[in-house]
Amino acid sequence: MWFDIVFYTLGALLIAGGLVGAILPSLPGIPMVFGGIWLVAAVDNYRHLGLWWLLLIGALGALGVLVDFVAGTLGAKRVGASKRALWGASLGTLVGMFFGIPGILIGPFAGALLGELSSGTSVLRSTHVGVATWLGLLFGALLKLVISLVMVGLFGVAMLFG
Repeated sequence: MWFDIVFYTLGALLIAGGLVGAILPSLPGIPMVFGGIWLVAAVDNYRHLGLWWLLLIGALGALGVLVDFVAGTLGAKRVGASKRALWGASLGTLVGMFFGIPGILIGPFAGALLGELSSGTSVLRSTHVGVATWLGLLFGALLKLVISLVMVGLFGVAMLFG
């Protein structure tokens, strides 16, 4: 009984922290939300939240993580960026993850900018591609938040009616 309260509290904290992490790039938001949901389901002995609910919520979570990785690249592609700029945005995202919030914000922009510059386009055009990459990341963060909220909503429905 006492451990159940501790684990339910930990699950709720993981979910709340994951929702914050859906906006702040320094926290793994969607995995935290899913981990909290799974912890609560396990403490509940999977009475309300069974395999199919967890698979559905997990699939949404996987989609959210995928969106997080490709959002910047899709923003650059939307404005007709060169292949080098797309590679630069991807590499900038990957490298930026190791430098916290500044790296995640600057990395994709700088990668796309440098990639576009290396393909011989003007500084203005390269900056345009960098800004489009950053806007793609912003849209991706918004989509990640929506997916996280849908995951929590499905969790609530399953706990109430499952």
